[in-house]
Amino acid sequence: MIQFGTGGWRALIGEDFTKQNVQWLTQAVASIIQTRGQAAQGVVVGFDRRFLSDKAARWVAETLAGNGVRVFFMERIAPTPLVMYTVKQLGAPFGAAVTASHNPADYNGIKLFTAGGRDATEEITALVEEEIARISPQDIRSIPFDAGLRNGLIQPVDLFNEYIDTILGMIDTQAIRERKLKVILDPMYGVSKTSLQTILITTRCELEIIHDRHDTLFGGRLPSPNAITLQHMQNMVVERGYDIGIGTDGDADRLGISDERGNFIHPNDILAILYYYLMKYKGWRGDVVRNVATTHLLDRIAEGFGQHCHEVPVGFKHISAKMEETDALIGGESSGGLTIRGHIKGKDGVFAASLLIELLCVTGKHLSDLLDEIHRQYGNYAMVEGNYAFSQDVKESLHDRLFIRREYPRFGQKIAQMRFEDGMKVYFANGGWIICRFSGTEPLLRIFCEMEDKAHAEKTLRTMTSFLGL
Repeated sequence: MIQFGTGGWRALIGEDFTKQNVQWLTQAVASIIQTRGQAAQGVVVGFDRRFLSDKAARWVAETLAGNGVRVFFMERIAPTPLVMYTVKQLGAPFGAAVTASHNPADYNGIKLFTAGGRDATEEITALVEEEIARISPQDIRSIPFDAGLRNGLIQPVDLFNEYIDTILGMIDTQAIRERKLKVILDPMYGVSKTSLQTILITTRCELEIIHDRHDTLFGGRLPSPNAITLQHMQNMVVERGYDIGIGTDGDADRLGISDERGNFIHPNDILAILYYYLMKYKGWRGDVVRNVATTHLLDRIAEGFGQHCHEVPVGFKHISAKMEETDALIGGESSGGLTIRGHIKGKDGVFAASLLIELLCVTGKHLSDLLDEIHRQYGNYAMVEGNYAFSQDVKESLHDRLFIRREYPRFGQKIAQMRFEDGMKVYFANGGWIICRFSGTEPLLRIFCEMEDKAHAEKTLRTMTSFLGL
C-alpha cells in the first residue's frame, strides 16, 4: 500500500502510516543505496512537528544503519527546505523528511530527496515501489538508535546557521533594516518559526508571531496557508497596522500572504509579483516555470520581458528539473511553493517570505500597489478552484469519462486546444483555461479555472462540475 504521489508518500496514521511500513519503505531505499555503492555517502534524515514524526525519523535512521548505510540525523525539528539544503551541502545522494506537509493532522508521510537536495523523480520513486514489492518482512534489518550513534553510522548534524546565512546572503538586508517593516507571522503550529524569526529579527523587522506552540492537531485547522485558514492573521494585519502577514504550511515549504489591507494574496499573484520584481526592479533575466494548474499571467510577464514560460505537470520535481534544463529564473505553483535560481532545487517558504520582505523594502511599495501595476500592464486574471472527494467507484467512473473517453461539456466558448499530460486541461481561445486532475496527495478531484474575471471563471467551473455530477 506504499505509493508515492506528487509530494512523497502520505498516509493515515495507524492505517498505512505505521512503523512496519516506514521500515519497509526505508529498507527499499537502503537496498537501492547499497546496490549503487553509496552507503558511505550517507542519507540525511529530518522531521517536522507532526504526531510520530520524531519517532518515525528514528525508525528510518535505525533501518538505514541496520543496512550499513551512514545517516546524517537532524536532531531538532526542521523545515523541509532545511532538510533539502542539508542534502545539497553534504553532497548526500539521498535525504528523507518525515512530514505530510499541508495534509490533515491525522496524516503523516515521507518525502524523498536525491543528490543536490531535489525532490525524488518519478523514476526514483517507481524504483523504490518496485523494491518494496520484492522485499518481505524478514528482509527488514534494523539496529537500535543508540547503537547506531555508538558505532558512528548515525551522526547528528545541524546546518541551521548555514541555511539562515545562505538566505541572508541572497537578500538585501540593508534595505530591509532601513525600512523597519511591521510583520506578523503565522507558522500554523508548524516548523517555520525559528527560521523566519531569526531572519526577520536579524534584519530589524518588528515581528509578532501567532500559533507557534507545538500542537500536533494544528489548532484544529488544516495546516495549509489559504484565505480561510489565515483569516485570523489577516484580521490582525488590519487591526494592528502590519505591512505584511506571512503564513507557512506544516513543513514550511509553502506560504500564504496577506497584504497591508488584510487581503489574502493568492499564490499565483505571489509568483507573479516576485517574477516581475526580479525582472523589473533587480534587472535579472530568465524564463519562468509553472505547473499546469498555475496562472498564465506568468506567460504574459515573461513575454513582456522577452522571456519564456514553461508548463510542466504538477509536482515540484518537474519544476526543478525544467528550471535546471532551461536555467530559468523562478519556478512555482499555485499551491504556494516556489524557488529561484541559485537556491535549493525545491520549494522554500522561508526563503520566499524573505524575498517578499526584501521586495517591499526595495520598491517602497505595498503588495497591493505592485499587483495593480502588474494588472495594468498585463491584464486581469481570476482563478477559482474546487476540491471534490469521491468513493473508489466514483473515481473509476470519473477517470473513464475524463481520461479514457475524454468527455467534456459544451462550454459556450471556442476551445483552442486540449492536453492530457497531467489531467484534462482545456485551453480557450480567449486565453482562459480549465483543468481537472486527481490529487497526488489526497483522495480528491481538483478543478482549477482561470478567466479574465471571477464571474466567468465561476460559470465555467459550474459547467464542468454539473457535467460531471459533482
